[in-house]
Amino acid sequence: MSRSTQPQTSSLKIYFRLLAYVKPYIGLFLVSILGFLIFASTQPMLGYVLKFFVDGLNNPDASFFASVPYLNEFSWLEGLKLLQAVPLLIVLIALLQGIGSFFGNYFLAKVSLGLVHDMRVALFNNLLVLPNRYFDSHNSGHLISRITYNVTMVTGAATDAIKVVAREGMTVIFLFITLLLMNWKLTLVMLAILPVIGLMVSSASKKFRKQSKKIQVAMGDVTHVASETIQGYRVVRSFGGEAYEQERFYKASSDNRQKQLRMVKTNAVYTPSLQLVIYGAMAVLMFLVLLLRGDASPGELVAYITLAGLLPKPIRQLSEVSSTIQKGVAGAESIFEQLDEKLEADNGTQERTKVVGRLDVRNLSFRYEGSDKAVLDNISFAAEPGQMVALVGRSGSGKSTLANLIPRFYHHDQGQILLDDLDVEDYKLRNLRKHIALVTQHVTLFNDTVRNNIAYGDLADASIENVRCASESAYAAEFIEQMPQGYDTHVGENGVLLSGGQRQRLAIARALLKDAPLLILDEATSALDTESERHIQAALDEVMKGRTTLVIAHRLSTIEKADLILVMDKGRIVERGTHTELLALNGYYARLHERDFVEPMEPSVQGADT
Repeated sequence: MSRSTQPQTSSLKIYFRLLAYVKPYIGLFLVSILGFLIFASTQPMLGYVLKFFVDGLNNPDASFFASVPYLNEFSWLEGLKLLQAVPLLIVLIALLQGIGSFFGNYFLAKVSLGLVHDMRVALFNNLLVLPNRYFDSHNSGHLISRITYNVTMVTGAATDAIKVVAREGMTVIFLFITLLLMNWKLTLVMLAILPVIGLMVSSASKKFRKQSKKIQVAMGDVTHVASETIQGYRVVRSFGGEAYEQERFYKASSDNRQKQLRMVKTNAVYTPSLQLVIYGAMAVLMFLVLLLRGDASPGELVAYITLAGLLPKPIRQLSEVSSTIQKGVAGAESIFEQLDEKLEADNGTQERTKVVGRLDVRNLSFRYEGSDKAVLDNISFAAEPGQMVALVGRSGSGKSTLANLIPRFYHHDQGQILLDDLDVEDYKLRNLRKHIALVTQHVTLFNDTVRNNIAYGDLADASIENVRCASESAYAAEFIEQMPQGYDTHVGENGVLLSGGQRQRLAIARALLKDAPLLILDEATSALDTESERHIQAALDEVMKGRTTLVIAHRLSTIEKADLILVMDKGRIVERGTHTELLALNGYYARLHERDFVEPMEPSVQGADT
């Protein structure tokens, strides 16, 4: 296959895959096509009525149906004059056209909106099962733009384009058939321009698709910048970043505008060029009509010219649909690229109703995909149920990566992580995560009520009594009960209406409600004030009983109570022991202790996690 034909074949393959989403709506789709068929059939009817009108100018009292043999038996029709029939026919044709237009547009709109809904749901549901590495390499703005902007472009190709193809295509067919019946020799002259039109459409299609891809990327940049600025508005205002963000958004929006203008320019040159070709053919046709009129009546000639004059508009619209289709194909390409992405691997076959929480890490090494740097290097330790293991060390030492490997946010291929003597890779994914409660420094809350944020996901059926109990254990009940609607109070986007300490306590209450045998605390009390931390520490002391607890870079008061402290540096365990034993070594941990863990912790990112 040559390079020139590969993109066309690819476009066709993508478009047919896109049309497969119309299958659930095939009944509605066929009704809309029937409507457009009715609409298209009325176009030559209106033009042909002019024949009777012009011929009737000389004799308006002539019988309309006199020349139609099979209507002779209807005496009342024989008496119908042109004076009465022409206006009546125009009204009837307009009524038929309106009915066809309604059925075509309304039912295709139902198909289109259903398609938008289905594709957005498919994309969103797909996001929920993609691996973490996908989110590491794709920014949220482009993902959101794909669900909003790209889907709209795609459905335009799948429905709006089909609307034009069906309605205008059938209009062209009906007009050509009528013209062929009226004068086939003249009509063949018009067919000579079709290869020229085809060449122009093919050339423009390639440009439209290339430009559409660039527009979609630029639109993703606009969404990304806006999303980041809205989410980080406090930082923007605190550090005087308004001018910087204005400039960043201006550049992204300007880039999008320039790419949109290029598309408009291509279309603006293409449409009149095509129109010039079509009307050039019309000029030749009119010359031939005047030259070769023969014995045709004035009415027939006027009707023929009128019908031929109706052709440019649907032909132009058919040619312009290439732009819509190529936009949709470009959008569909990015959508199918996400839908074809490998889902979060779940090769586990084992399920356990309950585990005691024995954690055993053996010779664990890990590096991120595409990186040669080992983030974890030969890590080994064990924790019995009820024990607390603390991970301490500088930023980038691998602590959070280790925590992310246990619930399989990333997959290890060297060494083992055993939960109750079964490798975490052998558990079914949902079953594994059911046994693990995770509280991180970066709390995620949803724009919902306090109760729904605590009793989230699998915990949604928890009773209000259990929610209150978890809140009391996390020392969150005291501020929740003072809120206007108590547990039914909305917390705002990501808990914006709460303080940092309150948000953290809700996250801990959520973990307590889960009542999992393995608890992972990743900087879980970093956002708490001294008073809140004192309350939380008492709750954590209680909740850690009978549970394996992995604490990452926790505050010193918790570190001192750990059964085992692992000191990490550059992905390796450099010291291990209890607080007292490590202080006696007067080594790495002792130096950290002197600084009281004041070194700032950086967020976990690929290749540089905490």
